[in-house]
Amino acid sequence: MVAPNSRSRICVVAAGGTGGHMFPAEALAREMAERGWRVVLATDHRGEQYAQAFPAEERLALDAATGSGPVALARAGIAIVRGVQQARSAFTRLKADVVVGFGGYPSAPALVAAILQKRPTLIHEQNAVLGRTNRILAPHVRAVASSFPTLERASPSVKARARVVGAPVRADIRALYDRAWTSPGDGPINVLVTGGSQGARILSETTPRALAALPDALRRRLKVQQQSRPETLEAARQIYLEAGIEAEVAPFFRDMAGRLSRAHLVIGRAGASTCAELAVAAMPSILIPLKIATDDHQRLNARLLTDVRAAEVILEDDVTVDALTAAVTGVLADPGRLASMSAAARSVAIPDAAQRLADLAEATAG
Repeated sequence: MVAPNSRSRICVVAAGGTGGHMFPAEALAREMAERGWRVVLATDHRGEQYAQAFPAEERLALDAATGSGPVALARAGIAIVRGVQQARSAFTRLKADVVVGFGGYPSAPALVAAILQKRPTLIHEQNAVLGRTNRILAPHVRAVASSFPTLERASPSVKARARVVGAPVRADIRALYDRAWTSPGDGPINVLVTGGSQGARILSETTPRALAALPDALRRRLKVQQQSRPETLEAARQIYLEAGIEAEVAPFFRDMAGRLSRAHLVIGRAGASTCAELAVAAMPSILIPLKIATDDHQRLNARLLTDVRAAEVILEDDVTVDALTAAVTGVLADPGRLASMSAAARSVAIPDAAQRLADLAEATAG
């Protein structure tokens, strides 16, 4: 637990719910700790599953909830009020110097408490669309940071003062920016297929069949590493085996940085962290934005890469085996295409996003 009388400055990082919120929060926390700040994590019980290695000296488990319908909303409101009260008490004890929120309803109690106490506050929006919680709180915080140059659903006043700092990525991913992406030449082509748990069936089921349908000259060179839903693992492995494609299929890959460092092409979703990591890793990609993503934010995230021709996008409604096979063929059949896509991805990377966000947090704290 952080000592209340410590002279070190206190940065409260408020995040939770998903890895998309927690991973950039963790990157900021590590940077702030390196600068001598003491870090406190404010999250809810869901966020704890992503926080095993979070570099916080103390963790505040705040009540928070969301819901739809009158009863669920009423319960959520009661939970948030409790969370705000818990946060206010903790901030008074800690003498928190700055509170940084990363969106999602678990960040709301901490930010509301800090605003009520007139403490320095900052929000970071990971997506190209300002999320619902950040949309409500943005007019009331001292500073707003964004990952993308575009910030849809933000008011003109919020857009005017938002600072583009990029999306902080984990240190092992950041290190990929310093290595040179290597073209496959005439050798094996390493394809990495990723996909989150939400709506991942389309990737799990369609991608193996699409890669199996590639022209022989390309198919024989493939080495595939694919994340797949547990119920589709064996089917995917069988398709690759019958097509003569060397493949590793698993529900989850922990060493993502190592796999990215060896990949020549990524096929996956277009979450904010994914797009940032692809840019930092200078990685060509084919992206299938999640159709049910709130405010269609994945499609807008992908524009960071498609606008510079670093990625191809296939909308979920248009995904078929033939469409994905054609997209992969179009990228791999042209010897110079992968190299130009890699250079384009690198051109929009912000590898020092964690440092930029930490600079803004320190400036906000005063």
